[in-house]
Amino acid sequence: MAILRLEDGTQYTDLSNITQKLTPLGIQLNRWSVGEDGQLHQLLAQDSLNEEEKEQVLTSLDRYFKQLQQTAGYQTRDLIVLHPGIPNLDTMLSKFDKIHTHAEDEVRYIIDGEGIFGFVRPDGTQVELTVQPEEYINVPAGTEHWFYLTPTRRIKAVRYFTGTEGWTPEYTGTEIRTNKVAA
Repeated sequence: MAILRLEDGTQYTDLSNITQKLTPLGIQLNRWSVGEDGQLHQLLAQDSLNEEEKEQVLTSLDRYFKQLQQTAGYQTRDLIVLHPGIPNLDTMLSKFDKIHTHAEDEVRYIIDGEGIFGFVRPDGTQVELTVQPEEYINVPAGTEHWFYLTPTRRIKAVRYFTGTEGWTPEYTGTEIRTNKVAA
């Protein structure tokens, strides 16, 4: 269940309320079931996945990829698997914990674990959104945002791409005013 936290401490957990609050940013947030496939659930329970296992996970969820290909022109997808045992995890994540934008949409389907996206709204206020399993998020190109993991420090997310050119973070210099909160 997604959790949206405003700067004043107000929290929203109802998907319709959250999407209403994020509408000015054009952010899409939906629930997508991973289904009941026992083999998929076994893979999702593992900390690490080899390339073959990642492809199994992706293939089992390709109904969503096919939908995005038809409706939005997505071309490729991959699976990111982060957990505390990954060497240099903090260094990798430090690229995204400062406010930045991308030239392309940032699209994630969280299938295990959780993470927090922060956003700068058009009025300058900032919010943080905890995304959890079975939640799909599309952050439009040019949206000021940041990302970090919750204290569990684990996430599995399918990433969808229309291309790869727009994936370099462009740092804006805007300071994060919200306190990083534990989910």
